[in-house]
Amino acid sequence: MKKKMILAALALGIFASSCSSDDDNSTSSNSNLTLSLDGLEALGDDFVYEGWIIVDGSPVSTGTFSSVIFPQTFSVDTAQLNSATTFVLSIEPAVDSDPAPAATKILAGDFSGTSASVDSNGIVADFSTSTGTYILATPTDADDTNEESGVWFLDNSSGSAVTGLDLPTLADGWKYEGWAVLDGTPVSTGTFTDPAAADDNAATSTFKGDTGNGPGYPGEDYLQNAPAGMTFPTNLRGATIVISVEPSPDNSALPFTLKPLAHVVPDDALVHTTISMGAGPVESISGFVTRN
Repeated sequence: MKKKMILAALALGIFASSCSSDDDNSTSSNSNLTLSLDGLEALGDDFVYEGWIIVDGSPVSTGTFSSVIFPQTFSVDTAQLNSATTFVLSIEPAVDSDPAPAATKILAGDFSGTSASVDSNGIVADFSTSTGTYILATPTDADDTNEESGVWFLDNSSGSAVTGLDLPTLADGWKYEGWAVLDGTPVSTGTFTDPAAADDNAATSTFKGDTGNGPGYPGEDYLQNAPAGMTFPTNLRGATIVISVEPSPDNSALPFTLKPLAHVVPDDALVHTTISMGAGPVESISGFVTRN
């Protein structure tokens, strides 16, 4: 319910300016809002983070930033800051003509007194109970000698394929993405929102074989058109398989901070056999904000 209330307020897109009229400037004052956040990563040149306070149900910008070194302090209208019930952090285009918050919101939390504990669980998704399985296989070609060169997020332990990923539905502005980390370099398997359906590049992947699109689940065959410095087909044994959560739109070719599932493929892994994933290195982002 809390998540729905926050999203409903932000969806209104009502931008309450922190600037007062000339008549009010003589009596208005500003106070400090300090952000102490863990786990954020730099967004590159095209996007920035923007803070928002919810005042009377409407979002008020507290300013944008690119640096992910904290603490950071922003000057905010005192009356609005004191009246704020919630803090939200979003990802916005660096050049942004829309004064309302974007769909990609990464942190949120309610104020209690002078501070608010914020995290990604209630505004992106809670990944604490996420689980996953995958198999090694290359179903998009007719060659059965390179099965260790593909990864598919499904479970075939019952004899027929079913969904291999138990993941929560993401809030608007986010997508899942699979990865195989080969010799330290992450190579995408594709983005998706539904673990029970093929990923977004199922029909257009340049890596897959030429005989089909594979099963109707997220995954990839690394069979041709390898990135520079790599050779396909490859052997995924020893590689790290990762599920990340990516902002959408996304201007980075690398995995985002949130990585709820990961697993190193065993050196003795069998092909066409279900392998269980474990918890990833970053299931949530958190921190706190203070007003004074």
